[in-house]
Amino acid sequence: MTLDQLNTLPSAAAEAEFLKCCGSKHWAQAMIRARPFAALDDVLTEAERIWWSLSEADWLEAFRAHPKIGEKKAAIVQSAEAQKWSAQEQSGVAQASASTISELAERNQEYEDRFGFIFIVCASGKSSEEMLAIINERIRNNTETELRSAAAEQSKITRLRLEKLLSQ
Repeated sequence: MTLDQLNTLPSAAAEAEFLKCCGSKHWAQAMIRARPFAALDDVLTEAERIWWSLSEADWLEAFRAHPKIGEKKAAIVQSAEAQKWSAQEQSGVAQASASTISELAERNQEYEDRFGFIFIVCASGKSSEEMLAIINERIRNNTETELRSAAAEQSKITRLRLEKLLSQ
């Protein structure tokens, strides 16, 4: 999709495209209102600004649009393209041993029980062992610190997906 196409899409179609990049409806709607964008950098800058202006509930909504590390399905319905991107981003898990996958599943559940939301990490380019080390480190955070850490990771994911969307 080109930037011109994104700028001129009807609102409902633009929302669907933005939701592929970030599962927060408020974020997607704010991105629609921010159009037209002059350049990719403007899209990325505005995406970041809007993200950090959102509520905790909006962040949690975005988190639910991701499958847990090592899983294929998110808690809410994802578009086929978002599912494909998630699979690509988590490709490091495909090479993992059965014991690492099992440990990731255990830690994912522990994390979710502790914080009330799934573990979010920008998994692109990371091995399963790296993701396991990250979850082991972040699970020690207090809830406020971890929510901001997860939000920062979501922001990275959103940026990568916006770049993918506009490079197709």
